[in-house]
Amino acid sequence: MAVPVAVYLLVASRLLLAVVKCDSINFYNIRPPVDATPYPKSFKCFTCEQASDNYSCNRWAEDKWCPQNTQYCMTIHHFGRHGKTKFVTKRCASFDDCNLTGCRHHGNTHHAECVSCCEGMACNVELPTNHTNAVFMRIRDFSSAATRSSSWTPIFLLTAALASLLPL
Repeated sequence: MAVPVAVYLLVASRLLLAVVKCDSINFYNIRPPVDATPYPKSFKCFTCEQASDNYSCNRWAEDKWCPQNTQYCMTIHHFGRHGKTKFVTKRCASFDDCNLTGCRHHGNTHHAECVSCCEGMACNVELPTNHTNAVFMRIRDFSSAATRSSSWTPIFLLTAALASLLPL
């Protein structure tokens, strides 16, 4: 009886080690901190200064509360020819800082910079790479659209349920 349990534990631990690697970290599944917040509506952002790439920045980001005079998370992506990342900077930002969102190309150096801002706990996971994702995303921008679309959800579910009852 002890041998099968030991074999099971050995196989299970090998499978777990094979699945859990540092490359498979899910940065989208950030849980709110359990420690006390320093002030109401406080938040954290991924923060790094000139990291070599996005993964390194997110993996080793400092875990500290943003200052009270900030409301957003900012990501600055510097890249060269063919989109190869030169470095990544992420930090907490104020509303005025976020007016810098967008992409700028520096012709002489063949260097580009894209800046994005977002609102929410550790929302700056991704890198801005072009004009479509180098934007300023605020929760308020989506709240009215979310409430409108969520009112249609019960109607779609009811329609699907009724359609499944119809004979073919």
